[in-house]
Amino acid sequence: MIDKKNITGIILAGGKSSRMGTDKGFLILNEKPFIQHSMDALKPLVSEIIIVSDNPDYDILGYKRVTDTIKDAGPVAGICSGLEASKTDYNLVLSCDIPLIKTGILDKLIVNTDADSDIIQIESNGKTMPLIALYKKQCSSIFSNLLKKDERRLRIAVNQCRVKNISLSYHDYKTTMNVNTKEELKQLEDAHKD
Repeated sequence: MIDKKNITGIILAGGKSSRMGTDKGFLILNEKPFIQHSMDALKPLVSEIIIVSDNPDYDILGYKRVTDTIKDAGPVAGICSGLEASKTDYNLVLSCDIPLIKTGILDKLIVNTDADSDIIQIESNGKTMPLIALYKKQCSSIFSNLLKKDERRLRIAVNQCRVKNISLSYHDYKTTMNVNTKEELKQLEDAHKD
């Protein structure tokens, strides 16, 4: 088992949120901003949390914030910036729009770490989730080289690395639901009233 002092939590909060029309990290569910749900899930497993965002409003949370080295290049740049800022070999990467994420789900990534995999990502309902994943720091050079060639597709970047998928059971699917639109947020709020 990897000691938490060798793991950094990296939260990607730099998205434009064009479909939502507002910064998703500050959307509220159960009286907590989305980013707080991500931080709460990460805290028991990591020694440090880094927020990747150009938005200085996140500084109020008291964590280290880094900006994208290459602007408007999406999650490839965000992950690359987070990995470059990290001091640890292992890094739990999470986007800030997965408010139902739980520590236990992230722990499955750590438990399944091995010498052969650069990225260990969640697979939920048949979909791989590179934004709920454990990245080894060495992935940053691969991502950086792709960005220099103007490659911004996350799937392409991930596929340049050695990847292992951890499939979730049906009961855990909802923990990985990400929220991109006001409709999805409303569905999530309604589901939580039940």
